[in-house]
Amino acid sequence: MKTDSAFPGGADHDRAEAIEVIQRELTAFARRARGRAAELHPELSLVASSILDLVIERDGCLASDLAGHFHLDKSTMSRQVAALERLGYLDREVDPANRRNHVLTATAQGRRVAGAAARSRSAAFADRLRDWDDADIARMADYLVRYNAADE
Repeated sequence: MKTDSAFPGGADHDRAEAIEVIQRELTAFARRARGRAAELHPELSLVASSILDLVIERDGCLASDLAGHFHLDKSTMSRQVAALERLGYLDREVDPANRRNHVLTATAQGRRVAGAAARSRSAAFADRLRDWDDADIARMADYLVRYNAADE
């Protein structure tokens, strides 16, 4: 287990310095995640992969719901959804509750691609965290859930 602190002297640091380190490390994480997404599937960006995953998780949803969830503007979401449709990973169906809307659903091919990408991600995370003990992994999971919940 690696216990090195990002700060000289370990836990003795001020809040502003700690927030700076968190911001820097989350930015590095996001940049690496974007780069690694191409390794998982060359035609899927991190955004497209995340969209496909959420459509599957929700068993269908509206593009406007996706835009709100990911804090993307509607034109960006429209381009991402169109790309996923062209690849054959998403279908668009008229919403029976409001015929002006279209519900996006994952195709069988989209589910296969997303499943394969999820297995690759899981293996990569397991490898990256192999030297961490269970308590550290549980704490990190709790902290990430707490951090992301603040945005909901």
